[in-house]
Amino acid sequence: MSSKFLIAGLGNIGAEYAHTRHNIGFDVVDVLAARHETIFQSDRYASVAKFRHKGKELILIKPTTYMNLSGKAVQYWMLKEKIILANLLIITDDIALPPGKLRLRGQGSDGGHNGLKNIQEMLQTPNYARLRFGVGNDFQKGKQADYVLGKWKEEEKEIVKSAIEKAADAVISFTLIGLEKTMNLVNSK
Repeated sequence: MSSKFLIAGLGNIGAEYAHTRHNIGFDVVDVLAARHETIFQSDRYASVAKFRHKGKELILIKPTTYMNLSGKAVQYWMLKEKIILANLLIITDDIALPPGKLRLRGQGSDGGHNGLKNIQEMLQTPNYARLRFGVGNDFQKGKQADYVLGKWKEEEKEIVKSAIEKAADAVISFTLIGLEKTMNLVNSK
């Protein structure tokens, strides 16, 4: 098994999107980078940070393409770094899960998520690992965009903060013990 991994946290660039529900992927890779004392640097289609951990090399990316073109960044960095599909992990927000609930899957539909939709188009397969981070769905009809681009409610912040740490742990687990075992750990909680 290759020891190189691409971890893509999805989000939108720009201060107005920072720490919104839709940018939870950015928040998770930021925590990973901070834990491993590395910083993101601007590169082609993404901000990139790299570190080694227990013999594994992790390449973290935050696509700078905006959400609906996330696949462009993912495909570019997979090719550039010669990452195999089994070593790709996408971290994304999910309105089908309650705030802070994590779900790890090895494949699946895009669930109407534009970032995942574009990644699937660019990679020509739905068979890639994704860590879905629940953001809840407490919005009225037609208000989904406002909701996901909105900030967390005060009462959600603690749950979310702790879930971000758990998500970062799940990423490391994915690289060390693989998808199946990490799914058992993450999805049973």
